[in-house]
Amino acid sequence: MLKNIVWLGHDTFRISGSRTIYTDPFQINRKDHADIILITHEHYDHCSPEDVGKLKGSETVVVAPPDCAEKLGGSVKTVRPGDRLAINGVEIQAVPAYNTNKQFHTKDRSWVGYLITMDGQTIYLAGDTDLIPEMSALGPVDVALLPVSGTYVMTAAEAAEAARIIKPKTAVPMHFGSIVGSSSDAAQFAALLKGSVDVVILPRE
Repeated sequence: MLKNIVWLGHDTFRISGSRTIYTDPFQINRKDHADIILITHEHYDHCSPEDVGKLKGSETVVVAPPDCAEKLGGSVKTVRPGDRLAINGVEIQAVPAYNTNKQFHTKDRSWVGYLITMDGQTIYLAGDTDLIPEMSALGPVDVALLPVSGTYVMTAAEAAEAARIIKPKTAVPMHFGSIVGSSSDAAQFAALLKGSVDVVILPRE
């Protein structure tokens, strides 16, 4: 089990280590403190000012695309695909995230996923994306957090193909069980990767 990564539903994870990182906080049910909050794109279920407010302290660093910064207000470090940041010992790289065969997350919006390196571990948060060519150039990844529900993002089969390309040590399905998708998508993802990539289906906290 991945002891330092907790799934809070949808694309929301709490990553613990030398710093506490939250990704796309949505429907947070209790206050906590985040050192870093990473937002992938502007949609309400990923960029939620109310939920960011439950985690944000005076020293919290919020990282997001420019259109999210306008929505969130306050101090936000804005990023576009390709940008790199070093925040209190955590290396963060914004990487492309977009749809190839639908119009929900178009490439021209410059929305992102993230490569997060903390305490010697590299985690890839894919964001809302399809299987895209840029995934083949991500470099060594320890944990890949991949959407599996289809409709707005990759299907389970497409996510499994992405995992084969990325070759993480561990793949974790996300983006199911809240707005779209179900546990059967996660199960299908795991079944397709059996014997090739280790899959951990995290329980929802």
